[in-house]
Amino acid sequence: MKITRLAGVAALLAAGVTQAQAQDVKLTGVLIEFWQTQMLDSNLRNNATATAGASKYYGLDSRFQENTFAVKRAEIYLNGKITDDVSWNLMFDPNNSTSSVGNNVLHDAVITWNVGNGFTVKAGQFKMPTTYEATMVAATNILFFERNQINRVFGDKRDRGVWGIYSWGDAKAWNGKINLAVSNGTTDDGSAGKNNDLNAQKDWTTRVEFAYGPEHKFGAYYREGVTNLKDATSNNASAWVTAGYVSAAQIKDNKDKTTLMGAYYAFDNATWHASAEFATGLLGRRYPTLFAAATTNPLREHLDQKFQGFVVDGAYKMGRHWFTARYDMMNYNSGDDWYTATNPYKPTAGGDYSPKYTEVTVGYNLLFNPAKYSAGKLKLDYVHRSKNFLAPRAGQTGEQGGDSLVASVMIGF
Repeated sequence: MKITRLAGVAALLAAGVTQAQAQDVKLTGVLIEFWQTQMLDSNLRNNATATAGASKYYGLDSRFQENTFAVKRAEIYLNGKITDDVSWNLMFDPNNSTSSVGNNVLHDAVITWNVGNGFTVKAGQFKMPTTYEATMVAATNILFFERNQINRVFGDKRDRGVWGIYSWGDAKAWNGKINLAVSNGTTDDGSAGKNNDLNAQKDWTTRVEFAYGPEHKFGAYYREGVTNLKDATSNNASAWVTAGYVSAAQIKDNKDKTTLMGAYYAFDNATWHASAEFATGLLGRRYPTLFAAATTNPLREHLDQKFQGFVVDGAYKMGRHWFTARYDMMNYNSGDDWYTATNPYKPTAGGDYSPKYTEVTVGYNLLFNPAKYSAGKLKLDYVHRSKNFLAPRAGQTGEQGGDSLVASVMIGF
């Protein structure tokens, strides 16, 4: 079915080219990435349990729960021009079609208008201008088997909206951009943002970027939104109200407000690469309390529960051979806030399941074309995870975790 859909899209595009020669349709890129994951701890297979008595936040990809081969990406990029000032681009992936509204292979669908004097306007479906690696580094250029926690959880999803950009400066010296976007705000509801929303609320996103030549990049971003639900149809009869922790009025007033703010810096030259990023904000609708159905339990421990993440990575380049390392931390309750009488992360049975997860990754990249990192590479990555996201199995005590070895082959053009 995916192949049939892809063939249909290609036929329509070909027909459009024949009938409208003014629109120069180009296949600008293809990215294929293949994984093999090897478990180094059987807990990953036998126990993907949530923490005892608290919400599960760590997103352990199902591919890590078994030794498996997987096609990670099969992305196809197309673009064209309507006029010298108006262009469009599409990106779709027939291998990655998960969506709450069905098998939606379309990821990016963008119309871009170059207004002039440094101003550009984009409209369509795209990643909002937030985190560094997810929105400013192409999938062909990431150093590791996957993006870091900040980026894959908060930045690597699409939404539908309008995005304005003002650019200034010299590409060889100081330059920068100011970004402002308004969008539906369905990014964090499980649909990956591929939805039209059903309410009047919108998300606002802004990012300021600076660069000095090709070597230095830095900036900051902020995003804010509220629930995806209509106030008139939401149901506040959650377990928190039943337990008397908060009132229905307090839950509705909070409206599952969600925020994301952060800053980044990246350095890159012929021998070294290094980058760092920090992000924080309110979990909000990502783990909602304002439910559309009654009797649903809250998915976080406090109305104003905050998260905080930090990542730093680097690479040493020796021609075809790149050696990489990354430290990656995400704390989903950085304020240590909860309503229950006892700490939900430290059950009486023992163990500490505080949702502060770390990943330390060391790796090696073998480039197929040393002059072009994005053309293709073999990556080998060892992932060492913190030991607090799996509950102990029978015969075990204390928190459990598990490491992985990932081999990936990526081809892009």
